[in-house]
Amino acid sequence: MGRQVLGGMSTPRDTRQGTWRWWICGLLLCASTINYMDRQTLANAAVRITKQFQLSNEQYGNLEMGFGWAFAVGSLVFGFLADAISVRWVYPAVLLLWSVVGFATGLVESYSGLLICRTLLGFFEAGHWPCAIKTTLKLLEPKDRSMGNSVLQSGTSIGAIITPLLMRFLLTDELDSWRFAFQLVGLIGLVWIVAWFYLVRSGDLDDTPKTATASESQASLLALRNALVSRKMFAVLIVIALINTSWQILRAWLPKFLQEGRGFTERAALDFNSLFYIATDVGCLAAGFLTLWLVKRGWSVHGSRIGVFGCCAALTALTTLVAILPKGWALGATLLCVGAGLLGLFPIYHALTQDISPAHQGKVTGIASVAAWLFAPPAQKLFGWMVDKTGSYDLGLVIAGWLPVLALLALVVLWRSNPTVDATNPSRPS
Repeated sequence: MGRQVLGGMSTPRDTRQGTWRWWICGLLLCASTINYMDRQTLANAAVRITKQFQLSNEQYGNLEMGFGWAFAVGSLVFGFLADAISVRWVYPAVLLLWSVVGFATGLVESYSGLLICRTLLGFFEAGHWPCAIKTTLKLLEPKDRSMGNSVLQSGTSIGAIITPLLMRFLLTDELDSWRFAFQLVGLIGLVWIVAWFYLVRSGDLDDTPKTATASESQASLLALRNALVSRKMFAVLIVIALINTSWQILRAWLPKFLQEGRGFTERAALDFNSLFYIATDVGCLAAGFLTLWLVKRGWSVHGSRIGVFGCCAALTALTTLVAILPKGWALGATLLCVGAGLLGLFPIYHALTQDISPAHQGKVTGIASVAAWLFAPPAQKLFGWMVDKTGSYDLGLVIAGWLPVLALLALVVLWRSNPTVDATNPSRPS
């Protein structure tokens, strides 16, 4: 099979290239969907589980903290593995492992068992992002990556949309009827693995490690070191730490906020949760389309990314209004805007990481994810503590909503656009 170079990476060159690479992006979307279905089953059953195991909000925060810190470790481990071993094999392996742990969660009989399963789930789910981001890097040109990453990221919303609907169908009056949902979602991953091996053939991603000479290895290590100590990497670390903390707080606490903070019934909260994630999906895809549209209108690649990131950050800051709004249509509409803005940040972030060091994309993604998950877990615990102490979710939501604004400031101050990337749109200087 002949090959051509796109954005410094090798990709297949045959008649299926145009449609095939977007089919793969669609498969990545499905992986993100499964990833978030496994993750969101806990949030959607949070009230039942805290009652059954008699947990405080701080203990519930501990479950999220265990997940998050394990995710940080897993990000580093699988980030290096994604660069050392063919993604064709690493990706389905981690998906199988997190699916098994998700299934096992439905069998636990104690808080400690739940904590162990949640921690292992975080570790194995971390492998998804280094593998997926490296795949889009190899498939797409720089100008298409925000769009490709939007497709990939939108799967998180789809998973979060489907999960409440599934939970509503499966939950009964029995308190522990949440268990079967964990088991069912765990089995879905097996179907994805079959589809992956059908669509991705040996050599398609051209990522099998090759033996390097001593000088090539030294040059590669030097390039990695320079990338990791660069201003861009520092900017990426700050951005992902802030936006991921904001996202994880909304993801984990929204169902409890709706039920315990604003008086929603369980069914109404599940229905709104699905609607919320439809809004996040719209925001995610809109961010990708808008960056591509701005580039075609003459904006630089980096300028389009900053502009869209700023719009999304402004929407997330609307949590200030959420804190003062009572139950009603205005509260719902504002939360939908917040959700759309929040997930729209992530395709831009992923595209920025792909500009740092393409040869070490897995490591860059993994190391950045460590930063993301070092801050989010203690923030979850702190959020739960604040709720226990104040009896209100409002202040925590306000703080979470303003974190992306701080991320935007860091990005503007620290990032310098890449002439190589912006050369894809030479009509306007960066």
